[in-house]
Amino acid sequence: MAHHVFQLPCDGDGACMRCKVTPPTEETLTCSTCATPWHVACLASPPETLASTLQWHCPDCSGDPLPSASVAIDGSSSELFAAIKAIEADESINCSFCMQLPDRPVTTPCGHNFCLKCFQKWIGQGKRTCAKCRSTIPPKMASQPRINSTLVSVIRMAKLSKSNVAAGPLKVYHFIHNQDRPDKAFTTERAQKAGKANAASGKIFVTVPPDHFGPITAENDPARNQGVLVGECWEDRLECRQWGAHLPHVAGIAGQSNYGSQSVALSGGYEDDEDHGEWFLYTGSGGRDLSGNKRTSKEQSFDQKFEKMNEALRGIWSLTNRSHKEKRSSYAPEKGVRYDGVYRIEKCWRKVGMQGFKVCRYLFVRCDNEPAPWTSDEHGDGPRPLPAIPELKKATDVFERKESPSWDFDEEDSRWKWKKPPPPSKKPLKAVSNETNGSIIRSK
Repeated sequence: MAHHVFQLPCDGDGACMRCKVTPPTEETLTCSTCATPWHVACLASPPETLASTLQWHCPDCSGDPLPSASVAIDGSSSELFAAIKAIEADESINCSFCMQLPDRPVTTPCGHNFCLKCFQKWIGQGKRTCAKCRSTIPPKMASQPRINSTLVSVIRMAKLSKSNVAAGPLKVYHFIHNQDRPDKAFTTERAQKAGKANAASGKIFVTVPPDHFGPITAENDPARNQGVLVGECWEDRLECRQWGAHLPHVAGIAGQSNYGSQSVALSGGYEDDEDHGEWFLYTGSGGRDLSGNKRTSKEQSFDQKFEKMNEALRGIWSLTNRSHKEKRSSYAPEKGVRYDGVYRIEKCWRKVGMQGFKVCRYLFVRCDNEPAPWTSDEHGDGPRPLPAIPELKKATDVFERKESPSWDFDEEDSRWKWKKPPPPSKKPLKAVSNETNGSIIRSK
């Protein structure tokens, strides 16, 4: 019987996770998208020419299909079962603290893994060495651990493959990196000129109006016919803008004060922000003097109010993007900007911030049908109770949604969907064909 070749990258120590051999450098290929090393001899389809290795994309990033129901499985001796069992039993993968498959894995420079909570507990006890080999944990990592997205993908693939063996067809999740994109930014004459405003005029690939509410689906993605997927990464905010996930190339909030907010970006702009993955506390905009040469100032000089973009955030919900610039969050990507799914705003209020002036605060809770990029779960979010927020005891101007939300969980379908129609667009799409490549350009 034919067997599917289960492909795995090299681990933090440089050993191939499939054959357990540590290959020499000349026998490995590094993905040009995610920078993960792979053992060439263990690839199902290695590059055929030297030129093709220069911009090589690994099976995860290139969208190579995972095992399907048509793949023949020959009992527990199959290669697939062996790979799954290897992942579950490999001590180099297990958490060095609880010895289980790591949940939201953090990998130390010495190559050993922890669950995020186990790592935080270990550091909280004053430990600054690896629990397994006693190598020193760098101070920056101790205070700002980042989740290992490559290991997340490996564990989830194993879980999904195991489910496939037991229950039938396997659903493929694109949760780390997107496929090759049709083009880069700076593709119009104006976009090639100096200045961010000109650069932001680059080609838009999706066909949704600027004030579109909701996920961007396959029907709005003529270039790839797949929509914007949870876990897609971009090099910067300009690329993120090209795919409609967040239009402003600087501002953290996209929206209209009398209409609602379409998206937000977490990029470390305000020190009051708190990121807990499935929920986060977001700080509104304003309160800073950005006149003259102070446009990059992070010093607050007056109170924020619920006006302009802050008022927009009191709308229904937002698509959420995280940037590598958010250094304090364990859930931020290691580089670039990543789309993390749909979040709903449950409450907002004002409080005195860390700099002594009032800031607008928002509680965002994730409500997406796809798993989050930092978890190895096989399913998306379900309804969850709201977290306890201690700062609400001293908050003012508290606003909490009373009516049933438009975007909500349907118990019969077991999925999130529009229970009420989304707000209609006030900025109709004006589609123009680009003479050079026939792509769709969106004009405001």
